[in-house]
Amino acid sequence: MPAAKATLLISCIDRPGIIARVAGHLFDLDCNIITSDQYSDDEDGHFFWRIHFESKSRPFADLARDLEASFAGLRPWEQLRWSLHDAARRERIVIMVSRLAHCMIDLLSRHHALELDADVVSVISNHPDLEPLARPFNVPFEVIAVPKGGKPAAEAALLKRLGELNADTVVLARYMQVLSGDFLRAWLKPIVNIHHSFLPAFAGSRPYQQARERGVKLIGATAHYVTEELDAGPIIAQATTAITHRDSVADLARKGKDLEVSVLAKAVRAHLNKQVLTHRNRTIVFE
Repeated sequence: MPAAKATLLISCIDRPGIIARVAGHLFDLDCNIITSDQYSDDEDGHFFWRIHFESKSRPFADLARDLEASFAGLRPWEQLRWSLHDAARRERIVIMVSRLAHCMIDLLSRHHALELDADVVSVISNHPDLEPLARPFNVPFEVIAVPKGGKPAAEAALLKRLGELNADTVVLARYMQVLSGDFLRAWLKPIVNIHHSFLPAFAGSRPYQQARERGVKLIGATAHYVTEELDAGPIIAQATTAITHRDSVADLARKGKDLEVSVLAKAVRAHLNKQVLTHRNRTIVFE
């Protein structure tokens, strides 16, 4: 039987012996650690660990069952959070977009080039405009319109469709609708968003206009997980570029697009590769 590969993510209060105990337990389960990356936060005492390993004698389902039965009792954990991920399983992601194409096309191109370890099962938009651009990638393009006053019905339709697609993760690739708290509480799965500013600066609408009016010398892009607080979820990736007083708002938007595509792709890859642990409202990203 070929070895089953998996990734184990752990966070807890830091105490001596965690690495030795977990590594020994994986050895007892006939597992071999391939890579190990850990971080201790001295300020609040938390320990974060990403372990990529192979199970030599158990298929993933048996390994998950045995870890579930034995892991919590391995030591007197404090504030333990852990998750196990099958490396052979490809996530099913849905890209959501409005009328700006650059992030959608970049992700679809990377998916076509096998750069994303996932299956893009649909592109969903609140407008039909970008369907001709998505068509060559052979990914279904669906429209769920959000008419004025019709947001609850549109979100109900979106939630139903995501369930039918068996989606694992939603990627907002310049989807220009704010998802409601009711939707987020019903969905309860990761949503990765790209925002066209260096958050927390210039959250909300028209960030390039805000940046020019403020006279900043750098603009940025931020990929983050979506929470109920607008543009305030845990940040996964960011980048900046220099601007000058000569740049118009259109110039800022043009420069910003280059940042947006690269930052969103970086964040999506990190999420799919199980390199991200969330802690309160921030992330630990093992690169």
